[in-house]
Amino acid sequence: MADDASPVTEGCADPARTAAEHAVPVPRAAAASTGPVGGTAPTSRARTSREGRPPAMNDVAALAGVSHQTVSRVLNDHPSVRPATRERVLDAIATLGYRPNLAARALVTRRTGTIGVITPATVLFGPTSTLVAIERAARDVGHYVSVATLRDFSGREVGDAVEHFLAQGVDGVVVVAPSTETIDAVADVRAPVPVVLVTSGREGVAVPTVAVDQVAGGRLATEHLLASGRRTVVHVAGPLEWYDARDRLRGWQEAHEAAGLAVPQHRVGGWRAADGFAVGRALVRDGLPDAVFAANDQLALGLLAAFAGAGVRVPEDVAVVGFDDEPGAEFYAPPLTTVRQDFAELGRRAVAALVEAMGGRVPEVASIAPELVVRASSGSGRDV
Repeated sequence: MADDASPVTEGCADPARTAAEHAVPVPRAAAASTGPVGGTAPTSRARTSREGRPPAMNDVAALAGVSHQTVSRVLNDHPSVRPATRERVLDAIATLGYRPNLAARALVTRRTGTIGVITPATVLFGPTSTLVAIERAARDVGHYVSVATLRDFSGREVGDAVEHFLAQGVDGVVVVAPSTETIDAVADVRAPVPVVLVTSGREGVAVPTVAVDQVAGGRLATEHLLASGRRTVVHVAGPLEWYDARDRLRGWQEAHEAAGLAVPQHRVGGWRAADGFAVGRALVRDGLPDAVFAANDQLALGLLAAFAGAGVRVPEDVAVVGFDDEPGAEFYAPPLTTVRQDFAELGRRAVAALVEAMGGRVPEVASIAPELVVRASSGSGRDV
């Protein structure tokens, strides 16, 4: 029967066909649910060939009335196949329950379509959102993700995670590297596949990195408060072994210096609301500043609770700005002004950089600009 795809030179091996000739039959749910609810599902053909073996590419080609090259092109989403032919091939695949053997394909193409992601074992909003964004971005370009969450980012733990990924045959690795410890550990690992870091700690890093510009975010928050007439803006920093905490602190300092103002003493907290609550109570006891810039929204939540408990009005007595724009920040009391990070874009750029590196190219790296989201907690407040 006539074929609808461009011809293939006879005698040339088709790697996708070679890999896909060994197939595993997998039931397709759609084939059993195409009739009306409560009706009888259409009967599918046998899911093994007449020889009793799993269906192969030739079986799909015979049922669809095309060549095996056309089946291969459909499986690889090649644009040269006409829509009607593509539909016939997909119907034949569904009827037979045919699936390519990915392990065999990997032997031929030397690609598994899987990337490894190493990330801290934490429920903090930033690292968790970054992981979800990477997974979504990878799926969008046809890759799956294998994840290793580490409590300890020692060189040995990171090395073990990379070795585990290599045993799985991953095509590349993304490391969410929030701390100095992580960078040091990655520097000790020599992986034979491309590695991309998601980190704002770029100095001395020899591998491609992607990041949101945390220094710019710190400046945005502080400049907003200074522009509203506040002159004493205290910063509640996160743990300073985290690059994000360091950079947000630096942005706060730079904004004061650019305005010609003395830089107040910052307070070091953690990342939890309880840390912000403790700092808030201390500020009430020691004397309130005009405003507080918190290194994340959870710290800001704790500050707001401490101020409310002490009868301090926000923003009339003290303005508060957070960082992250985590879900629910608009429902804080009052709604929280904060700096939003575009985690979806961060995930896309991390995966794009890895795909570029996997193709032997040097990825372009650029920081992602954060966005200030103004709400009630930073209102004009008292006269200063």
